[in-house]
Amino acid sequence: MTAVDERASVDTSGTASSGLYTYDLAPTKKEGRRWGAYNVFTLWANDVHSLGNYAFAIGLFALGLNVWGILAAFALASVLLFLLLTLSGFMGHKTGVPFPVMSRIAFGVNGAKIPAGVRGAVAIAWFGIQTYLASSVLSTLLTAMFPSLRALDTNSVLGQSTLGWITFLALWALQVVIVSYGMQMIRRYMAFAAPTTLITMCALAAWMFFRADGSISWSTDTPLTGGAMWLQILQGAALWVVVYGTFVLNFCDFTRSAKSRGAIVRGNVIGIPVNMLFFAVIVAVLSGAQFKLDGRVITSPTDIVRTVPNMFLLAVASLALIALTVAVNLLANFVAPIYALVNFFPRALNFRRAGLVSAVLGLVILPWNLYDNPVVVNYFLGGLGALLGPLFGVIMADYWLLRRARINVPDLYTEDAQGEYHYRRGYNPRAVAAFAPSAAAAVVIALVPAFGAVAGFSWFIGALLAAALYALIADRAAPIRDVDGESIAVAAE
Repeated sequence: MTAVDERASVDTSGTASSGLYTYDLAPTKKEGRRWGAYNVFTLWANDVHSLGNYAFAIGLFALGLNVWGILAAFALASVLLFLLLTLSGFMGHKTGVPFPVMSRIAFGVNGAKIPAGVRGAVAIAWFGIQTYLASSVLSTLLTAMFPSLRALDTNSVLGQSTLGWITFLALWALQVVIVSYGMQMIRRYMAFAAPTTLITMCALAAWMFFRADGSISWSTDTPLTGGAMWLQILQGAALWVVVYGTFVLNFCDFTRSAKSRGAIVRGNVIGIPVNMLFFAVIVAVLSGAQFKLDGRVITSPTDIVRTVPNMFLLAVASLALIALTVAVNLLANFVAPIYALVNFFPRALNFRRAGLVSAVLGLVILPWNLYDNPVVVNYFLGGLGALLGPLFGVIMADYWLLRRARINVPDLYTEDAQGEYHYRRGYNPRAVAAFAPSAAAAVVIALVPAFGAVAGFSWFIGALLAAALYALIADRAAPIRDVDGESIAVAAE
């Protein structure tokens, strides 16, 4: 590809296709973007401290890593994530577009439905599952406060008790209401939830530390050593990056409203390396203190919350965990499918309607049945998750290696055959050719037992393979223009 320097705005509002351009998919104006370093930090302050992440990290202790091994795994993972998320975040700030539109750069204006669809499907499933996990905490709290409600928790309707349905639908509706007010309300909710989460988890760790007489167990009775320990550290770090494989793809959904690159970097520095090591310390205290007390390895902070003897403190801790889970769901599992659905049906859906459709889909799949079925979780969601690495590899290689961040934003919204991202009938066959074999390799490595020793590295293998293939076969003859999208931009939320 050859570069043509053309940085001035170009008025293409008359040629933008109604099938590609809507208010929700349009680029955001640079003037008036509101997301500063604190808002970026709150993304990670909420998401890192999720119940699922605590369960994963505590699992490293159960697998035999000592406290120093856990800290090493998270230090390595945080460096990798900081680099990946900063690169992804810069893309959103530069173009001002959401992930489905960003995908058009590499995959074409029609081919972008492939990565957006994969990302959206994963998110919808996890939206339902996370809502179910939060509703379980709420059900436990309600039965502790009002024992008579246990009568509502004994039956089963489509796999869920009456009390379970009530708490699930209540939290489901809460999230729908928040999303109906748009990204600005999500930003405000995160700003509230982040300090609440950090204070609660610190208080819980301090309480456990004093219960254990001011000391903790630094490992289980049979800790890993030598090569086995270092392999587990590397696998733990790799799997932690995989957990964020969804976020590194659609981080631009949020940074399209960032004030500056500096805000992204500062928010990421505090939110990823600093915050993740802080998270690892809390994990070490919680798991090490509980193991010292009774030799038991907990599976989640909820195991500790249930042992809080004071009803008021139990309620405060439980509500904080629920608020946290809702925040994580909004960030990681609600925004992505909304933009994906708007991209699929731009003439019928806007942000609010797509949010309702996404929520309904997360309900009708009966997520508790998915979560309780290891085959579904491991093979369906695990297989979809393995596809995210190759998608990331193709998009990053196209944006950073080939185009060097030179993007013709108005052409992302035109179906004109001469458009820069029209490729062949709206699909880039070279991107698909790089993605398909890489995705197949990643899924095989992730799911086939024979590759169990390297399964934890499937995301990286798929991403690197896809990036290398795309860099090898990409069309370098087509011209590249650098045109901003201010002429068709809308106000940032």
